[in-house]
Amino acid sequence: MDHNMPGMDHGDGGHAMAHMTFFWGKNSEVLFSGWPGPHTGMYVLALFLVFALAFIVELLSSYLQEAHEKASCGLVPTLVHGLRVGLAYLVMLALMSFNAGVFIVAVVGHSLGFFVFGSRVFKRFCGHSDTVGYVNRIDC
Repeated sequence: MDHNMPGMDHGDGGHAMAHMTFFWGKNSEVLFSGWPGPHTGMYVLALFLVFALAFIVELLSSYLQEAHEKASCGLVPTLVHGLRVGLAYLVMLALMSFNAGVFIVAVVGHSLGFFVFGSRVFKRFCGHSDTVGYVNRIDC
């Protein structure tokens, strides 16, 4: 095993310890080397960024589902899919920090995004039948 790997602390100082298990704390690296660092405000910003990325992934997933239902094809859905996948990978890379706060805000971001965009709670159905034949109707 190479003991001179970047990002690993072997007692000689200089680099932060790369975590391989979940941990609590604001001193972690999320997506970029040295960011958010030891500052609480930057850690909160990192948490907000991860939440926003997860939320946007669900928004884009909803857009793609609606585009699929309308049988639209072409460049726009392909570009949106690529953007969604890229943002989802950024969320996954942020989770690789093993920071418990980052994990929690990613799950909450995906969940709230699904609640708003993916569930039927905020969607209006004007006489369209769902898959089991029930009419989901709100007066339009």
